[in-house]
Amino acid sequence: MIFHLSAGQKHDAPQGRKLIESIYSDNNHYLLMDRAYEDDKIRTLAVQQGFIPVVPPKKNCKEPWDYDKEIYKRRNEIERYFLRIKRFRKVFTRYDKLDVIYSSVVSLSMIFDAILM
Repeated sequence: MIFHLSAGQKHDAPQGRKLIESIYSDNNHYLLMDRAYEDDKIRTLAVQQGFIPVVPPKKNCKEPWDYDKEIYKRRNEIERYFLRIKRFRKVFTRYDKLDVIYSSVVSLSMIFDAILM
């Protein structure tokens, strides 16, 4: 399990790039991404790391690309997972001042979710 924390007021795309750089796929796994990650740099990085990026272009994109719409529909499973993790009050309120404490709370909530599901 790998995740990166970012400040609440910061955009999470730079952390997303770091996360993609830290993992590699040799089986061409699909990488479902939000439209916030739709720029050419991130999609190219995903391909270099062995992933198949699945991200729709923004509505105002001048040169839209094809993507697997059926696989992209499964992105709601990821969103629902985050909603389940946020059931734990300490995760969604983030009272902890230290990142190491908050990271451990997130990890613990992921473990509980895996056990309960």
